[in-house]
Order: sequence, then C-alpha cells, then structure tokens
Amino acid sequence: MTTQKTTETKASVSDFISQITDEAKRKDAFRLVDIFQNQTNLEPKMWGSNIIGFGSYHYKYTSGHEGNAPLIAFSPRATAMSLYLNLPTEQREDLLQKLGKTKAGKGCIYVKKLSEINLEVLKELIEVSLNFIKQLYPS
Repeated sequence: MTTQKTTETKASVSDFISQITDEAKRKDAFRLVDIFQNQTNLEPKMWGSNIIGFGSYHYKYTSGHEGNAPLIAFSPRATAMSLYLNLPTEQREDLLQKLGKTKAGKGCIYVKKLSEINLEVLKELIEVSLNFIKQLYPS
C-alpha cells in the first residue's frame, strides 16, 4: 500500500504565508484564508508543505485506496492560486463562468489574482463544494 503524500501537519499557516515573497500573492493568500475560514467556520491547517486546508474527510475508492483529505483547500503556487474545490459536474461550468478569470483542471481552479474573480461567487463555490463532499463522503 502506498503512503499518502499530502497529510495534515502542525506547521503554521501564518508562517507559511508570511514567507511568500510576492506581496500581492501574500495578501491574496491571507484574504483567501479569511474567506475560506468565514465560509466554513473551520481553522486553516497545513497539508503537506504548501496546501492550506479546511476540515477533513476520509475517502475510500473502489480500488481499495483510502486516505484523508481537506474538505476544501488552496495553495499559493508560483504562477497562480490553486483552489481545491470539488464541484458537481452539472454545476461546474456555470459556476466557473460566473467566477471570473480562471483556468480549471480536473480538481483545481487556478486564479492569478483575487481582483480578477467575483468573491461572492467564490463563497458560493466553497458552499457547493463543502455540501458535495459531505454528500459523497458522509462521516
């Protein structure tokens, strides 16, 4: 069985963000912590060395692989903020179009600057993602 690479750590979220050299990215990261925390009522925790997660859930795939993951998370990467939100397929495209200037992969939404997105729609995405994960993986 493989060991899960990204696990919750005791590292300080504030210390991690404070080390970001790009001032705008650092401010956006602190702002995202506030938004995610206010929407979830959950404390931010470091997952691995560079993911800031809120809450957690246990997953188990039909393959037998299982582990823990944050309910929602983000990471201030070099080129963009990676938002880890799980959205239902039938709502995904509509919500992403409303969000603003983003790129999306299968499991991530990439945002260069918070000023380029609609923060009210981001709050809606956080809510939708939380509800979706809790339906998929009830505790």
